[in-house]
Amino acid sequence: MTISALQSERAKYQPKLPNSLQSSVKLVEGKNTQSVADQDEIKKLFPNTYGMPLITFEAGEKKQYPAVNVGVILSGGQAPGGHNVISGIFDGIKNINPESKLYGFLGGPGGLVDHSYVELTATVIDEFRNTGGFDIIGSGRTKLEETAQYDKGTEIMKELGIKALIIIGGDDSNTNACVLAEYYAAQNTGIQVIGCPKTIDGDLKNDMIETSFGFDTATKVYSELIGNVERDATSAKKYWHFIKLMGRSASHIGLECALQTQPNITLISEEVELKKQTLGEIVDYMAGIVAKRAANGENFGVALIPEGLVEFVPEMKILISELNDLLAEGSETEQKFKSFTSKTEGRAFVAGILSAESAKVYTSLPSGIADQLTLDRDPHGNVQVSLIETEKLLGEMVKSKLKEMKKVGEFKGKFGTQYHFFGYEGRCAAPSNFDADYCYSLGYNASFLIAEGKTGYMSSVRNLTAPAAEWIAGGVPVTMMMNMERRHGHMKPVIQKALVELDSAPFKFLAANREKWAIETSFVYPGPIQYWGPTEVCDQPTKTITLERAK
Repeated sequence: MTISALQSERAKYQPKLPNSLQSSVKLVEGKNTQSVADQDEIKKLFPNTYGMPLITFEAGEKKQYPAVNVGVILSGGQAPGGHNVISGIFDGIKNINPESKLYGFLGGPGGLVDHSYVELTATVIDEFRNTGGFDIIGSGRTKLEETAQYDKGTEIMKELGIKALIIIGGDDSNTNACVLAEYYAAQNTGIQVIGCPKTIDGDLKNDMIETSFGFDTATKVYSELIGNVERDATSAKKYWHFIKLMGRSASHIGLECALQTQPNITLISEEVELKKQTLGEIVDYMAGIVAKRAANGENFGVALIPEGLVEFVPEMKILISELNDLLAEGSETEQKFKSFTSKTEGRAFVAGILSAESAKVYTSLPSGIADQLTLDRDPHGNVQVSLIETEKLLGEMVKSKLKEMKKVGEFKGKFGTQYHFFGYEGRCAAPSNFDADYCYSLGYNASFLIAEGKTGYMSSVRNLTAPAAEWIAGGVPVTMMMNMERRHGHMKPVIQKALVELDSAPFKFLAANREKWAIETSFVYPGPIQYWGPTEVCDQPTKTITLERAK
């Protein structure tokens, strides 16, 4: 296999560990925990794993641990650093006892159910250290929700002598890990389950999980690209660049990239929802900034738009809900709609069956976006919101607004657009030094949680704005993060998703500077991720966590 010069050099990098994990550990129990909400319901559902204490590891005297066979699963979408989590697990269990073995289940949780696995040896692991992607064993989105799946997992783990399973994933995957831990505890299988916090979206976090892994690298990759676009904008001086950023439910990526690059416009979905901003109000805000910059002779700029914005705009949310009901698979209206050969006739039909308010919104949309709302649907017949080209929707609507403003003398400039979507570009990037260290520490830490007999915990490494040697390692019960939410018509226990908080330090910093950044050209050009050089350049955490943890 041919590898790049960078990959060859990165393979030699030895990730840094917290001091407490560099030899043997002493387990220190903190206070008992409770769920963030719905305590009675969560406790009833998780009698064996609810209320466990927080755990912190301190440096301790050398212990003798028995050999342990461990299974690992990568679950959900990719995030930079997953390979280092697995490397950390491997090195950790081998440090605890050289006879320990690590097995990877292939293709995500489905590999556990289908008994598809591979033993991860040093030869295999060494090829993937400090690399991006999840290709060492692959990932998948199979949900472990049925007892038959759990029992199939028990079969193969008993066969391989696996005493513990580590699930690397986001909020849904770690919710599944918690359910699995509870089931195995109730069945007295002796199998432990530990979770690791992964998602580039940054929405799996709390006081004990300061950030999910991959967020640092992904936002640095996007920020480099945004900085490049900003440089192009200031060079050409003739385009407004509308950039959609990955992150459907939360706007953490957009916020972090804004703090890194200081664009002219940054939309935050959570702010739109709280203020109940209409699509028209958002367009007016954006057009107003375009006009002000044009008055200064600057017919260019950069706008950041979160992927899931349309779901947070009240009238769009209602419209999408109505369309999901009216055009449900197999319904009479869906069959009627499909009978039209002309898109124009189809749009007219849809407008006629919507409520008056939704019809008004629908007919105001550019025809291409209106078609996306009715033609691109998932297997359940629902609008695929992630496929809506929100950046083009806003660009076209701003263009129309500026034409109106020009007629009355409120806009005298020019408006040309370029559209971008930055998403997949960041998910499998080679991890930054921060993510390389953080992920390795999460995996190494998980091996001690297993050695100490814990289950139903998520690997936790905190104090992340300090040097890695001072990071605090331990574990947090997954039930502590849970609440009850309606999913598919039923109330289910899930890890509470962390959205952007509008009273947080990162958002307040954006809010305090957005007016200046809007009118002035205050662009910052972060450049590519640096792996070698001064600590100030190579090892810095995100602006988000730096502002959140500022004393």
